[in-house]
Amino acid sequence: MNTDYRKLDSTSNNVPRCEALLPYALEILKDGREIHKNEFRKRVIKLLAIPDDIVNIKYPNHPDAEGILMDRLNYVLSDLFKAKAVERTKRGVYKVTDFGIGLLDKYGENLDYTILKQQEPYLNYLKELKIRNEKSGIESSYLQEGNTEEQDLMEVENIVTSMKNMVATELLEKVRASDPIFFETLVVKLLVGMGYSGTNGNAYVTKPTNDGGIDGVINQDPLGTSTVYIQAKRYAEDNKVGRAAIQSFYGALADVHADRGVFITTSDYSKGAIDFAKNQGIVLINGIELTDLMIQYEIGVEPIREYKLYRIDNDYFEEE
Repeated sequence: MNTDYRKLDSTSNNVPRCEALLPYALEILKDGREIHKNEFRKRVIKLLAIPDDIVNIKYPNHPDAEGILMDRLNYVLSDLFKAKAVERTKRGVYKVTDFGIGLLDKYGENLDYTILKQQEPYLNYLKELKIRNEKSGIESSYLQEGNTEEQDLMEVENIVTSMKNMVATELLEKVRASDPIFFETLVVKLLVGMGYSGTNGNAYVTKPTNDGGIDGVINQDPLGTSTVYIQAKRYAEDNKVGRAAIQSFYGALADVHADRGVFITTSDYSKGAIDFAKNQGIVLINGIELTDLMIQYEIGVEPIREYKLYRIDNDYFEEE
């Protein structure tokens, strides 16, 4: 395997492109040990003998942000994660999977995005991303020549929304990989952030051994006269919540004389489940809706940059 960064496909500033870095990322991870992303980046840089003047190149408009190379290595890890070639064992820590080892053994330094994006896990990621984009009204191609100002603004909004959808899709994978108690705490925190607890209410996660089919409770007032009950199911993508699960939750609500409940899952619902919930006052939130709400209320995410768009203030130049 080549270890000279100068022979890699690079941009005009000599920083290797993400695609060129893919096989080297797996090469560093192939020993199967857990590694923090900071150490991972150092090892890739050392393997390819990339000099400091390349490592330290910044984005022109963001001199305080991480360098371009560091950013690209982050993207490489993210893309390998989407393809399930690597897994996150804890925050910022990665480990290669057997699937990732297989990709490296089969393709070596010829591994590229054409190959990566043909793998079933990555295709599943793209499928979910397509659903989100279609829901947002975004077409596959954004920028077109001859746009009006209004069209240009719409294109910018489309790009921002598409970027958000990419984050949301990856976020859903992280939520699915979390433990049940963490997930239950997350959904309670989200609903509180959405205002379900009111001004003086309170919220808590029930004890796992005696929850009676209720995972979380939100009292919307101090006396508990208005209460929302929650059930949270951390399911795989292809494991839909069926009618029986919603009926069971309805029974749990009846046991506490409740008239409102929220059922949240990381997957989706069968038609029977949706039809039953519709007539029983149960709000259903699926995985896509969950992560959209997490981003909207900034639960588990943080904004990294904000941009301002400008236009000419014609009134300023007109005579009074």
